[in-house]
Amino acid sequence: MKKIAIIGTGRVGLPFGLFLESLGFSVTGIDKDIALLKILRDRIMPFEEPGCQDLLTHSRIQFTDDISIIKNVDYIFITVGTPLMPHIETDLSNVEAVIKSLIPHMQKGQSIFLRSTVAPRTTEYVKSFLEEHSSFRIGKNIALAFCPERLAEHKALAELKTLPQIIGCEDELSYEKAIEIFAPFNVKMFKTTYISAELVKLFNNSARYIEFAVANQFAIYANEFDQNIYDILRLANEDYPRGFIYRPGLTAGTCLRKDFGMINELSPGSDLLLASWKINEFMPYHLIELAARHAEIKGAKVAVLGYTFKRDSDDTRDSLVPKLIRYIERKVPHEIVLCEPNLKTQVIERYANRNISEALQGTDIVFVAVNHKEFSNSNIIWKALKPEALVIDIWNCLGKNQVVLRKERV
Repeated sequence: MKKIAIIGTGRVGLPFGLFLESLGFSVTGIDKDIALLKILRDRIMPFEEPGCQDLLTHSRIQFTDDISIIKNVDYIFITVGTPLMPHIETDLSNVEAVIKSLIPHMQKGQSIFLRSTVAPRTTEYVKSFLEEHSSFRIGKNIALAFCPERLAEHKALAELKTLPQIIGCEDELSYEKAIEIFAPFNVKMFKTTYISAELVKLFNNSARYIEFAVANQFAIYANEFDQNIYDILRLANEDYPRGFIYRPGLTAGTCLRKDFGMINELSPGSDLLLASWKINEFMPYHLIELAARHAEIKGAKVAVLGYTFKRDSDDTRDSLVPKLIRYIERKVPHEIVLCEPNLKTQVIERYANRNISEALQGTDIVFVAVNHKEFSNSNIIWKALKPEALVIDIWNCLGKNQVVLRKERV
């Protein structure tokens, strides 16, 4: 039985490890987060991912913080976080720390696979670092490949069975070792260079980021002209065969909000990616100013529906809602209340996390910040609100095809 170590047991590494085990591999999860390891040893999923709790419950995966365990495995997958630094600069510190910790325990014949999203030339950097600081040589006595993860949250297990696997490597040994892992997935596999594989992942995410920026820019234009963006989208998209304009919203998350920077940092000037970032980051401020045109925020009770970065998720990483809340605070409201049904905590950002009826009771202004399914029940929302309440629904979550709503008019 082939033995695999996965370094980083978060939203990328954990579902991947559970899936590998279901295919018959022996898997060990390695993480430095002691609190997380305790939860995993108790066989409790630390986040929502359909199908994973059942796999974890019956799993034989060992979870440890002991990196020396890698001397007993055949393959090593690195799935640690790769954040963007404040000045649009790739942060390689997590990857570098892992490689440094691996070198004393590595054995000839092992394979290292990067699976975290990385900037162009990162795999080449890892190769150079390994060969500079050890006696290992890529393609001769160890293997190295970049095999990007391109899954959507809440679809991990399903997409592992269907999405083609990109294999970025530059020698035959590394390709053969990658095939040994991914052949049981029964998906298409494509061999390419390190940089091409790195760009595939970045291009996938950046393309979506640009598409959403276009939608948000159009929404800003429509609101500036006091026109209804959802009427315009219906007229523009219906039965029109060329192109499709997405709906606007808060575009965030650890992939979309940062991955553009891994390409953008290599360019000295402004470009389409940077412009998209500017547009998407502007949306929280735009929504506050839009609300201020129609109601006085100072002294008002304001409810924010949603806090995570995407629909029906419990993932708050790189959510734009905290930014929205900070802009609300600048308007000095009397009270801010939150409703995030996917988080069990009773307090978020110093504010109470209440159920939807309690959050809306006596509220003057409501921001539908995330398009959670629970917020689509307009009957509950309208029943809880007072007649003059203002609702900002950029997602059209309430199905009224309007961004700015007054209960009394609805």
